[in-house]
Amino acid sequence: MSKLPVISGRKCVQALERAGFYLKWQRGSHLILRRDDPFAQVVVPDHKVLDRGTLRAIIRQASLSVDEFMNLSK
Repeated sequence: MSKLPVISGRKCVQALERAGFYLKWQRGSHLILRRDDPFAQVVVPDHKVLDRGTLRAIIRQASLSVDEFMNLSK
């Protein structure tokens, strides 16, 4: 398993958009992204740096591996 990158919420959103997610709505500083097929919905806080546990939970909810996410975030 690869080490998690240190990224911002916006960079995380960009990587998830490459995986087929789109911005559904925003509530305050939280961005809600959705993918229709297969269905998945994740909430990404728009912070300068995401905590490791938060990022790991987002990756897990998106049904991605850490390596897949790192390839998408480049």
